[in-house]
Amino acid sequence: MWRMVAIPLLAAGVAAPAAAQSAREIMQEAQRRTEASSQRYEGLLQVIDARGKVTDKRWEYTRLGSHGASKSVLRFTAPAEVKGVALLVLNHPDRASDQWMWTPAIARDRRIALQDRSTRFFGTDFSFEDLEERDVDQYDFSLAGEESMDGVACWRIEAKPKQTKTSQYTRSRLWVRKDNYAYAQIENDIKADVVRRLKYSQLEQVQGIWTARLLEMTDLRRNSRTILKLEKLQYNQPMKDEDFTLQSLRRER
Repeated sequence: MWRMVAIPLLAAGVAAPAAAQSAREIMQEAQRRTEASSQRYEGLLQVIDARGKVTDKRWEYTRLGSHGASKSVLRFTAPAEVKGVALLVLNHPDRASDQWMWTPAIARDRRIALQDRSTRFFGTDFSFEDLEERDVDQYDFSLAGEESMDGVACWRIEAKPKQTKTSQYTRSRLWVRKDNYAYAQIENDIKADVVRRLKYSQLEQVQGIWTARLLEMTDLRRNSRTILKLEKLQYNQPMKDEDFTLQSLRRER
């Protein structure tokens, strides 16, 4: 994900003039502004199926490091039937992430194969791939124009994965706000079809970092969506490498 839950930091210094920026320069600036040594939040999810049925879930998310070399653990805390299920993601700057899922009900962890990354993560509308962190060096970018999103001027940028990047998506379109380089929306395509759309809203600064406190992922093939609300969000908190291992994944909480 293009830093799914951390929206760009208003860093010191002045960005290059908008007219002079290429698509890659815009994306590099957006990534530069998201730098944080760590991140932690509690997420409230509402999964809404095609018939309008709503299912509530909760998870805890921690991340150590930034962009291509980061590590993250996502662990469900509710409801009871998914409590303790956890995902470890080890991101790499030059290839797809390594992922393992722990299921406490069967006391077993399994590696998520590349061919399974397009599947839904435990009943949400996020795929396993959507939960990894993308680095700008893994993609080729082109500027597709300018467009307002919810009344805010944005650049519209197309991103295509390089050959070294394994992805279910053929292309992504990103709407990047001109005022602060935060993301407004992302659409992911498989061939000619838009299959997932992620909208960012309720933007506010948290410890100087512009953060969307509400995200909505829509699966256009299933006609379902998942709304994620970020609570108790903190950046740059002390964390330990040993908390991002298979051994730590197996610890039930």
